[in-house]
Amino acid sequence: MSILDSLPDEPEEDSSPESSTPGYQSDQHQKLKRPQLKVDTPLRMVETAFLASTASLIWFINFYFPLGPVLRIFFPVPIALVYLRWGKRAAWMAAVTSGLLLAVLMGPVRSMLFVMPFGLMGVLLGATWHRRVPWIVSITLGMLLGTLGVFFRLWLLSVLSGEDLWVYVINQVTEIIEWIFLKLQILATPSVFVIQVGAMLLIAFNNLIYLFVVHLAAWILLDRLGNPIPRAPRWVQVLLDYEG
Repeated sequence: MSILDSLPDEPEEDSSPESSTPGYQSDQHQKLKRPQLKVDTPLRMVETAFLASTASLIWFINFYFPLGPVLRIFFPVPIALVYLRWGKRAAWMAAVTSGLLLAVLMGPVRSMLFVMPFGLMGVLLGATWHRRVPWIVSITLGMLLGTLGVFFRLWLLSVLSGEDLWVYVINQVTEIIEWIFLKLQILATPSVFVIQVGAMLLIAFNNLIYLFVVHLAAWILLDRLGNPIPRAPRWVQVLLDYEG
């Protein structure tokens, strides 16, 4: 058998009058055209995985080699950046991936302590920044989530340790309130209700300051990366002398 005999037969030209019409040719072109893959799909997967592992690595390094509040500021930022670049679904996938990676590296308990609140906070901040809401709204929502995260941490660690860790918090707050009463020369003993309210207010205030610093860091950093968040209030821009 020769090579010519083994070659496939060429399709015969259709001599019908319909084949010469432009509409028929365009239909044939559409049938022969291969489906195109979205170019941004691999990039979205790679960036989501990279930023999820970055968030996990920041938590991992800060847990074993604490550098003070420096790394803590960036706990929710990588997941929020995923939301700004690729949307809600990718941000949730980044939060779940970070939790699973930390569960493998550090165990499920420490993984849950990251996901709640910092993984969810990254999604929340990404959603508020994507919708361009004012700082007061995103900081308030983040503060509420961070406060819930503190109570979740206390509850989980109390269950695992068999001790009520809220008692230790109450003791610390009692000392602070008694010191304030002494400085104000108030000759009274703070009640249990006042102490508990003071503890909740102290936790909320701590998260308020934390969220404000996170916004400052993200405002400066993400501007450089081309994914800016809403502008800071005017007094913050004047205070920092920042023109962005």
